[in-house]
Amino acid sequence: MRTSKHYFAAVTAFIIWGFFSLVLKPLHEYPSLDILFYRVFLCVILMLGINLLFRKNILKETKQNFLAMPKKEKRNAILLTLGGAILLTANWFFFIYVMNHVSVKSAAFAYLVCPILTTVFAFFILEEKLNNWQWTAVALSVFSCILLGFNHIMDVFYSVIIAATYALYLVSQRRNKAIDKFLLLTLQLTTSAIILLPFYPFYRGEVPTEISFYVYIAIISVFFTIIPLFLNLFALKEMSSASVGILLYINPLINFFLAIFYYHEEITALQIVAYSIIFLSILVFNVKTIFKTKAQTLPQN
Repeated sequence: MRTSKHYFAAVTAFIIWGFFSLVLKPLHEYPSLDILFYRVFLCVILMLGINLLFRKNILKETKQNFLAMPKKEKRNAILLTLGGAILLTANWFFFIYVMNHVSVKSAAFAYLVCPILTTVFAFFILEEKLNNWQWTAVALSVFSCILLGFNHIMDVFYSVIIAATYALYLVSQRRNKAIDKFLLLTLQLTTSAIILLPFYPFYRGEVPTEISFYVYIAIISVFFTIIPLFLNLFALKEMSSASVGILLYINPLINFFLAIFYYHEEITALQIVAYSIIFLSILVFNVKTIFKTKAQTLPQN
């Protein structure tokens, strides 16, 4: 039952992120860095407020648990927390840089490369074991990325940089179990804000005056940053990094369907084949989980 809850959390997070374009598109006239600045700063204000006002007992308990840890565990918890914050900030920065200065295609393609890198990193760094079905799913994912990246080598290169930062974030946070997950996310976003703060005076645009900008930033901060990131960390308590990573394919699949049916963008036969293979890879990777869930729901004689 616990695993089902964590699996549901991971799926929910990536479904939410799949609809990110619906609130990001209305802000296309604003500089991408401004969106990042306000997104992170508002997240920190909201999360610090929630912790200080409603989670004082958890803060006190976490502090006591941290002080009682052996020195090595304390050091690991600090390094994993700070490292996660740096990786998260780097991922957002590289994504925006590639989006603005390279191509939108490269940025979007990163979502397809990330699950593969997450699985590979988890295998070599965390020594997570994969069954034959899961390795087959990885092979299918690699093949689909080759199809989509054909004749676009530089797109693949930039995509790997973006994907690697988030893949390493997922893998590193799999080991970061010493701190309450909501507090962990608060610390990481606060660190991210501290990293970004010196750049704000030099790279910000004009201060937005439209109320709609702040409404969308609030929606992005709560529903497309805090909630899905927290669900990701919650899922990593019980699920392997590879399992969470492969579910990331839900995000580009939703983007693909939005592009077709909502934004009415043109698609090619190659894209249809590649995304069909991606969908198949998700089913194959989770085939044991799917059949296990079905078996548990069957009535017992």
